[in-house]
Amino acid sequence: MTEKTCYIAWDVLRAFMRDVLVGCGVPADDAEISADILIASDLRGIESHGIGRLKMYYDRLKNGQHLPVTHFEIVRESPATATVDAHHGVGMVVGYRAMKLAIEKARSVGMGSVAVRNSTHFGIDGYYPLMAVQEGMIGMSFTNARPSIAPTFGVQPMLGTNPIAFGCPTDEPFPFLFDAATSITQRGKIETLERKELPTPAGWVIGQDGNFLTDSSAILTGLTRETAALLPLGGAGEELGGHKGYGLATMVEILSSALQSGAFLHQLTGIAPDGSKTHFRIGHFFMAINIESFVPLEEFKHNVGEVLRALRASRKAPGQTRIYTAGEKEYENEQRVRREGVPIVPNLQKEIKIMQQELGLTQYQFPF
Repeated sequence: MTEKTCYIAWDVLRAFMRDVLVGCGVPADDAEISADILIASDLRGIESHGIGRLKMYYDRLKNGQHLPVTHFEIVRESPATATVDAHHGVGMVVGYRAMKLAIEKARSVGMGSVAVRNSTHFGIDGYYPLMAVQEGMIGMSFTNARPSIAPTFGVQPMLGTNPIAFGCPTDEPFPFLFDAATSITQRGKIETLERKELPTPAGWVIGQDGNFLTDSSAILTGLTRETAALLPLGGAGEELGGHKGYGLATMVEILSSALQSGAFLHQLTGIAPDGSKTHFRIGHFFMAINIESFVPLEEFKHNVGEVLRALRASRKAPGQTRIYTAGEKEYENEQRVRREGVPIVPNLQKEIKIMQQELGLTQYQFPF
């Protein structure tokens, strides 16, 4: 972090994000849900999806791409499933309600799945499996997004970063939580690099000539103009498994569009044919699995814990002192951030000041 980076207490930042959303017309209860999801990202060390994304939501709420009042409509339902039309409401509120619905169905019939269409960006994918974990269940969450990933052997951004999140309880202090894009990196990480005035590592992004791009600002512009594209997990070509990341991204696209008769690929740009800004029409898919329908919960938690402990106890590579399992680093980061606060770099400080001043939130005395 630079000398000008400051640290803001997580609860103060959470309250600020809530108040910004209320100032944009989001109902207070929905703003509370959204702020919880945003601060969860900062607590877990995912700088791209917390306070770093607030200005994006602020701008989209102001220009009408996201609607502040969420109309959550169940258009088709069975005991184990539901299809929801979110009507372009606040994605985090939509995701929260959809996962709650999946959990209720899993509690009743063993498994619950909810497909959503016409939603908006819903924050970190991993938040929603954790909702199921808190209820003693396995949770899964998927979402498509505006085009950014090129298919293997292609250079045009077609698929979104299309993350996969899976979480389950364990007998350890933290759950197992895998949450990752199906690209090598995601757009938000490049936004974070640009904010810090750092280059993007070679190998993450390609241009129209197939060569790697590293200028973070130019990449973000190129993604919008379709002159730059993120590479799928595994990278370019098939030699290192790039086709596997491409396949996983396509799987998420199908789960997030076909089941709900929703939008896909270039229908998710947020740009209308005449070039004006419009709704993003994002799709999600959520699943909850009631562990007690298969095995006693405490037995399951012990079984998973044994798997994780065996992995961490395996032989380490030369020079390495520790092996991690998914969710462990984030758990440790959360303990640190709760003590030290959330790091706010100078360019992010500017965004916070804009929102604070435009909404008149003078009760916050930030040190910048």
